[in-house]
Amino acid sequence: MLAFIYSFVILLVETSEHSKSGMAAFYDEYLNIPGFEAWKFVNLTIFVLLLVYIAKRPLSDAFKAKREAIRADLIRAEAEKQAALAQLTSAEAKLVALEQEKAAILQRARDEAAAEKSRIAAEAEADVSKMLQQSASEIARLAQLTRAELRRLSAEESIRLAEQKLRSKITPESDGRLIKASIDAIGGLN
Repeated sequence: MLAFIYSFVILLVETSEHSKSGMAAFYDEYLNIPGFEAWKFVNLTIFVLLLVYIAKRPLSDAFKAKREAIRADLIRAEAEKQAALAQLTSAEAKLVALEQEKAAILQRARDEAAAEKSRIAAEAEADVSKMLQQSASEIARLAQLTRAELRRLSAEESIRLAEQKLRSKITPESDGRLIKASIDAIGGLN
């Protein structure tokens, strides 16, 4: 279309070129600059305006849809960010609670260890005193048995020594006298 208009303008210029008035003078003065070629700019302008007019509605709808999609993505991202912050806060609170629980467990373990230590020490002292009592009673029992054994041995030895002395002093005459005295003490011979 522009080519048609341009051709028409060129035709007008050529027909009136001999006279150099009006349109031809304007064309030579303003539009016939080498390398300028105003028709290209006019053609480009008309093409851009036509393209904008034709593509404006689909592009604006596409841009609106894209803008709404971006807005929805931003809203969703903000909601996810808030959820992540809530989870982070929850996790930090749990970490603090875990630290407190850890400290409480450690303190309880220390207390239990101290109580166990004192219980074991008390049991050890009780066992030691019990063993001391048992050993003292065992020593006393052994001392009594030893004393009894010594008395028995002493009595046996005394009897043996006395018997030995008596045997060395008894003669057959004194033996007969002792037997006769024993019989008389019993009540005589029947």
